[in-house]
Order: sequence, then C-alpha cells, then structure tokens
Amino acid sequence: MSGEPFIYRLRHAQATVERLSRMFGAVLVAGPRQVGKTTMLRHVTKNMNYVTLDDHVALSSAREGSITFFKDHPPPVFIDEIQKAPELFPQIKMLIDRDRLKGSFFMCGSQQFHMMKGVSESLAGRLGLLTLLGYSLREKLNEAFDLPFIPTDAFFAEREKHLGSITYSEIWDLVQRGSMPELCENPEYDWQLFYSAFVQTYVERDVRELSEVGDTLKFIRFMTAAAAATGQLVNLASLARDVGISQPTADRWLSILLASNIVYLLKPYFNNITKRAVKTPKLYFLDTGLAAYLTRWNTAETLKNGAMAGAFFETFVISEILKSYFNRGDSDPPLYFYRDRDRNEIDLVIEKDGCLHPVEIKKHADPKRSDIRAFDSLEKNTGLKRGSGGLICLYDRLLSLSEYDRVIPLRYI
Repeated sequence: MSGEPFIYRLRHAQATVERLSRMFGAVLVAGPRQVGKTTMLRHVTKNMNYVTLDDHVALSSAREGSITFFKDHPPPVFIDEIQKAPELFPQIKMLIDRDRLKGSFFMCGSQQFHMMKGVSESLAGRLGLLTLLGYSLREKLNEAFDLPFIPTDAFFAEREKHLGSITYSEIWDLVQRGSMPELCENPEYDWQLFYSAFVQTYVERDVRELSEVGDTLKFIRFMTAAAAATGQLVNLASLARDVGISQPTADRWLSILLASNIVYLLKPYFNNITKRAVKTPKLYFLDTGLAAYLTRWNTAETLKNGAMAGAFFETFVISEILKSYFNRGDSDPPLYFYRDRDRNEIDLVIEKDGCLHPVEIKKHADPKRSDIRAFDSLEKNTGLKRGSGGLICLYDRLLSLSEYDRVIPLRYI
C-alpha cells in the first residue's frame, strides 16, 4: 500500500480484531472492496511484515511454494487479498499448530470467509473471523458506542450517553452517497465516477475470481436489477426475466453478489410452530450508495422524493444494524424478518435469550400505533416470548409507543 488517501478514522471493528488476535493464531477480515480492510489492519499490524497478493511475484510464490513463502514473509505477518491463494491455508494451519502463538497471521480479502476454499477445512478453531463494511453512522458521527443494536431498556440507557446529532437532509445525503470511506472523507470526490470505477473493478477482478461470467454487461444489468429489488423478497424468476438469463444463472450470479459482500440475504423467521410463515429471504444491498448509483438516483433530493425512498431507508437501517453486529465479531447475527400468509409483516426480528424483539422501519416522521400492529401476531404465531420492540423512523425523539415498544430515531441505532 503506497499510502493512505485520508486521515485514519478509528473503526469500531479494530477493537474486535485486537481481541481476536489475543484468542486465535490467525485473524481474517472479509468485506467488499474499498471499505478500509487494509487500512484498518495496517494500523493494527504496524510493525509486522506485510505482503499483498495483488503483487504478481508474491502471488506466484504463494501459489507455487507455500512453504518457502513463509520463509520470505515470516510471521507475524499481514497477508492482503488472501482469497487469491487458498494454497496458503494448510501451511498457516501447520505453523499455528507448531508454534502455538496467538496473532501470528492477519489476513483480509473481499470474499465471505465461508466461501473461501480451504478456510473451513484448514483453520477451524484457529481463526478469528470478522466482516467489515463501510463506515457506520456511529463512526461517521465519531461516537465511541459500539454495542449491537437491540431495542431494550438497557441498550437505550447506554446509547443515550453517546449520541451524535444528524439533520434530516444529512440522513438522505448519507443514504444516497453511501458509506464508502473515501467518499465519506472526501466530499469533493465525484460520486458517479467513484462508483463507476468501483463496479468496473469489482466485475473485472472479484467476479472473475469467483466464477466464469462471460457477459459482464449482463452481469452489471443483473446487479442493477438486484439493486432495484433491495428490501424485497428474493424473486429469481423475476431477476432472470429482467436481465434475459436463465434462472439457474440468476441463482449463481446472486451467490456471487453474496460471496463478495455486495448483498445480504435476511432470513425469514420460522420454526415448527410457524406453519404459515413465508420462507423466502429478503434481499438487501449492503451499501446504499452503490444501489443508488446502479438504479440512477443521482441526488439525495430525487431519492428521498422518489418511488424507492422507503426501500432505500429500510436498506440503510438494516445495513447499519448489521454493522453493529459485524463490528463486534458476530458474523451470523440473530436477525430475521417475519411475514405470514395472513399478511402480517415485521421488517426485522432480533432473537435473544429466547425472546423475539420486533422492529418496524418507516421513513416518515409521524409515528402511529398502527405502524406496529403486526407485532401482536409474533408471540401468538411463533410460540416464543415477545420482547420489547420499536419503530425506527425519522422522528427526532425516543418515546413510548405502547407498553413494550418505542419510537426509535435513526440516530439511536
């Protein structure tokens, strides 16, 4: 890395990386391109060896001679773009087992770790895992608070000690511009040029690494169709029809977006009791700026007044809540949505300690009791205790909406 393009902003995930390094022989940080994985790990590993597998000589050495690779780059070492050389994982396992040292290997890559060949087989029990996304709202507001979001009394009591402020127009600027660190730190950067370059680099490098995609223009059209469907149930037949590809191809291409941390599939909540629950996941883009670029919402003003404003606000909130869990090292947070065949729908359900905490997400600023009427169906239809919940919206104060539920301003998540 030749140098940082901006002053380093402390990431909430950094404390988790340091904690994992004291527990495991290796730490792996995964996440999309441009979210600051390398920058964060360079700060954690200041005095260690560093090698990037973007370097063709280093990559060739890693692939063809993994044993000699670590003679040239002895641990402790930070290996960037690790997904390019899964051949290194067995050697890393052997060195961890031999030396029994914690924090010997730091790695990052742009694929989900469970998609990387060799990670689960070679490094089970030896590896601390973390997913890093773009800046969270908390990080943008320079807040120290880093607990995972859950709508409980204890959470809000602690949350109120570390609250930043944000205006209505700033919220929509953030939703439309996205959370990529370079764009956030450099307001003069051209948003359109940034995402144009991002998409081209992503398709030319990450997509080609993950799968043989012959028609890259069609793949970008597929990304656009997926962005237009953010916040909706996954409908592969519709995506395939919109792009002019087969349904199996749509399924494969969606798995590429998932593996490269471009989208997230929010699972529906169901158990043995919820016979009538929908079992199809919902699709969310993890960066609303990228989704806005693909769907041509070129200004915050047109987005907030447009037909997709509600879907984008919901996508932004889901992404922010995911970051609160990912940054603490929870790569598979207990987050779901609920929808049944009686048209009861809850945007987000958080499961904790045998309770289900329901959350509704609305872009308006005039909360009503009717916004959470579906909450009553949760305990009845799942057999689990219903915990406290809330309505996340653009109202500016935290207040009670019912005995168990609150109105939750966006800045409280």
